Amino acid sequence: MRALKIAATGMSAQQMRVETISNNLANMSTTGYNARRAEFADLHYQQMARAGTVNASDGTVLPTGVQLGLGVRPAAVSMHLAQGSLSATAGDLDIAIEGNGYLEVTLPSGQAAYTRDGGLKRTGEGLIVTSDGFPVAPEIVIPADVRSISINADGEVYAYFTAESEAQLLGQFTLAGFSNPKGLEAIGGNLFTETAASGPSLVAAPGQDGLGTLRQGYLEDSSVDAVREITELIEAQRGYEMNAKVISAADQMMGATTQIR
Repeated sequence: MRALKIAATGMSAQQMRVETISNNLANMSTTGYNARRAEFADLHYQQMARAGTVNASDGTVLPTGVQLGLGVRPAAVSMHLAQGSLSATAGDLDIAIEGNGYLEVTLPSGQAAYTRDGGLKRTGEGLIVTSDGFPVAPEIVIPADVRSISINADGEVYAYFTAESEAQLLGQFTLAGFSNPKGLEAIGGNLFTETAASGPSLVAAPGQDGLGTLRQGYLEDSSVDAVREITELIEAQRGYEMNAKVISAADQMMGATTQIR
């Protein structure tokens, strides 16, 4: 019976939806995380009687036909782009991006990756890196005798020294923008890599070319809406149960057929 296979695709789809929701809830406290949404599309149809087919010798045609759907398939798990709220941390290397854009980091392989996690650190040599130790591009080194640093909205990093009254410019952060940020490939660790779907990165100073600005002493919270996720979890659970009932009903129908004497 087709109903068994159709309902099985429905259960598989709702299972993927639950897995996506569980990943969102698990990342409720992940800095700069954007919620994902599972999207689905109907499978192809079996044409029992094609619409428009001539149905009689007088030229009468079928107005609708008979098309039997064969289930559902996953279409995409897309990222819901939304600005998370900003939380004050008072950290001198904590920076939040207000608006569009990503910080560019360099992986050990030399490949560029992108992140909105602005919880930066510095190495023993003073190099500014991510929490995983990947250097931020362009590389900025903080001298060991720096008393404090200041990062303005344009990404300029200034250092204050004990023996000097004026600040010294160490460098400037840049941001990378994409024509289709949803096309970025997530590789874990709050990092994304460029793909053909995302388009090439467009690097510019913060506040230029439609990119956001930076705010020192803040971090961007996850954009996950817990209430919405729980609501969708209940819907997915009920959808899974209804598809399971379809399988049970189809099984009973098959059982009734085999018991006919």
